[in-house]
Amino acid sequence: MKPLLFSKLKLRELEFNNRIFIAPMCQYSCEDGMPNDWHLVHLGSRAVGGAACIIQEATAISPEGRISPADAGIWNYEQAQAYQRITRFLKDNGAIPAIQLAHAGRKASTAVPWQGDYPLDESEGGWRPILAPSAIPFDLSSPVPQEMSLEQIDQLVEQFVAATHRSQVAGFEVVEIHAAHGYLLHEFLSPLSNQRTDDYGGSLENRMRLPLRVAQAVREAWPEHLPVLVRISATDWVKGGWDLEQSIEFCKQLKEIGIDLIDVSTGALVPDVKIPVRPGFQVPFAEAIRREAGIPTGAVGLITSVPQAEQILVSGQADVVLLGRESLRDPYWPLHAAHTLGADVAWPKQYERAKPH
Repeated sequence: MKPLLFSKLKLRELEFNNRIFIAPMCQYSCEDGMPNDWHLVHLGSRAVGGAACIIQEATAISPEGRISPADAGIWNYEQAQAYQRITRFLKDNGAIPAIQLAHAGRKASTAVPWQGDYPLDESEGGWRPILAPSAIPFDLSSPVPQEMSLEQIDQLVEQFVAATHRSQVAGFEVVEIHAAHGYLLHEFLSPLSNQRTDDYGGSLENRMRLPLRVAQAVREAWPEHLPVLVRISATDWVKGGWDLEQSIEFCKQLKEIGIDLIDVSTGALVPDVKIPVRPGFQVPFAEAIRREAGIPTGAVGLITSVPQAEQILVSGQADVVLLGRESLRDPYWPLHAAHTLGADVAWPKQYERAKPH
């Protein structure tokens, strides 16, 4: 019997060769949002390594939507065209290219992690204003963001739509909306960061309003035969914050809009939170959303071993597994997993002489 990890998956009219996706991981290696040789090699090596879908890192829909000045962007057509050789290489090597569209919200304008991840002021290459649902900073060292006006909210939806159109020009076949990890759309969802008193704050219905508007606008702008994913943080890990129950309701509504799969992560909205980190610690959230909302899910978070990944699928906890740090350690994890599970998968012709028998 063929391992489930290497069974095909169909979302709309797109068929994935297996159930292994590469999670979006910021590389902080762009200048003015432009991808370069680093991205070609980084993403390309994971396609050569056998993953079915490669999700390009959080890609800003506007310059002020970047986390850092070194973030990837897709706010102009020059950037879209620069992705074309990357997406072409991924497709040529059997992987489906995906892009994660993002706005950093109140976590924008920071230094890259290896320089300290601290808030940048304008003299250091940062920018103002920093936008958020409410004027609540991420932490004591962060600047107070500007509460978004209704006009800015409408503009944001338009920016997501424009980025969606450019993503198609770039050659991507899947779009993922970033509504996780404490960035702008997650900030609207959580009562910890959203204390608005208008139609975009207060009740769950109101807090979901903008993320659902964005999801619907992106779904309508993207070709009907191609899938749209949404990444969420299923919980803030803080009492009184965003939680699984609210996530399930949100995902039910995303399903009605036509979203095809939920990429289920957790946390990162507020600092200094105690998270019970252990192998597969986020998988139960993917399982609950899959069961209660009736929508396909992806599991992510310390998935490192082949039996662990296979068991997640066999037990019905998720429909795909997403590899992050493990794929940085081993770009060829899918090929090694196939050998471990006895699955016969094609290797790149250039590498066939090294295929284990």
